[in-house]
Amino acid sequence: MTNVSPSPSSDHVYAASRRDMRRILASSLIGTALEYYDFILYATAAGIVFNKVFFTNLDPALALIFSFATLAAGYVARPLGGIIFGHLGDKIGRKTVLMATIVLMGVTSTLIGLLPATAQIGMWAPALLVTLRVVQGIAVGGEWGGATLVGFENAKKRSRGFAAAFSYMGAPTGTLVGTLILAGMATLPEEQFLSWGWRVPFVLSAAFMMIAVFIRRKVSESKVFQEALENAPKEKKTPLADLVRHHWRPLLRAFAVGISGQAAQGLMGAWAVAYVVAQASHSQSLILVLKSAAAVTTIIFIIVSSRMSDRFGRRRILLFGNILGITLAFPIMMMLQTDSVVLFFFAVFLGLSVVQGFSAGPYGAYAGEQFPTAVRNSGASVAYQFAATAGAGFTPMIATALAAAGGGNLWLVSLLWIGFASVSLIGLLTGKDRSHLELTELDGAAPVVTKPEQDLARVR
Repeated sequence: MTNVSPSPSSDHVYAASRRDMRRILASSLIGTALEYYDFILYATAAGIVFNKVFFTNLDPALALIFSFATLAAGYVARPLGGIIFGHLGDKIGRKTVLMATIVLMGVTSTLIGLLPATAQIGMWAPALLVTLRVVQGIAVGGEWGGATLVGFENAKKRSRGFAAAFSYMGAPTGTLVGTLILAGMATLPEEQFLSWGWRVPFVLSAAFMMIAVFIRRKVSESKVFQEALENAPKEKKTPLADLVRHHWRPLLRAFAVGISGQAAQGLMGAWAVAYVVAQASHSQSLILVLKSAAAVTTIIFIIVSSRMSDRFGRRRILLFGNILGITLAFPIMMMLQTDSVVLFFFAVFLGLSVVQGFSAGPYGAYAGEQFPTAVRNSGASVAYQFAATAGAGFTPMIATALAAAGGGNLWLVSLLWIGFASVSLIGLLTGKDRSHLELTELDGAAPVVTKPEQDLARVR
């Protein structure tokens, strides 16, 4: 007796082989790790170095705010990078964009490491620093979408969340490497550290860039993207125009959902380090090592949350992460107000690893599932980068001002965090989970199955 099974999943048509998938995920992780190595390295240096090297003519508190303002400049530029490279990723391919962004970031970061101080070239130093930071922002703005989608579109449906999370794992991986190198340099006498020690991690970007380029050159475009590109009508509107006109609702939703994870990064990855170094009696190298340890646990929680999202759905896991953020905002800030190294690590562990891990780990797949293939790179990139600007770009600067306004009490900073998490909750509650849909169903079509594969689907 012959039985006929339902048509097989589009995994059979679009999923990459195991060998290709390993290469794709390695490319996504290592390339994004370099991007965030450079980007987060700047965020850390903004809190402990740049105020003393490029803003020496200002009051220390004002110098720190100006230093964080240059950090914000990179975040402001990220949406521009998302728009430009997201559009190009949908028009000419994800791989081409990924090669361009990695080279741009590597060159820019190396130049930051070679930049003379204000004492040597005057106001040209902070002006050039801001310019290079903006270029950094444009590069990282174009990186995340392509790196996420090259894994997302090549993965089987049951592992899309995990595959898309490799680009997010690149952030704590890059943070870990950059912070450890900077911590090693911070053990130098302060005069040497501020003179040349902080520059070493930035100059090393050139070597890391060449490694990332070598790995990425072997990655191929996803089959679903190649098919969408081939079938696109010649008179088709630009992906960005199509996105804004026909997909603005999921764009706003993806933007809102992405804010809370970025806020956790801005607060616990950048601002908390500067705050504790300024307030506590512990060395900055020790604080940086503890932050590095938290980066390791962040990777673990991103893996756990993305795997859970493949089983239970993106929406449930993201809701859990944002509820955690609201619940833990006040306890985390109370821990930061103590002079305890143990409590500092526990605060960063909860905020950066647990809260960010669950509120951001499944986000790559969530964002990718909001858009059809033709505008997916533009949609995911623009939503994520605007969320990064809103959630993390100005957060260290605002938190510094709120901490001062609170007279040493961080309750205003807690309210800021709760506000960001609430925005993400609203975004999640206004949409549906789409993790159960095939890639072709996300495109608004029935799963595409070729005739030979239909024959193979028949059970003996």
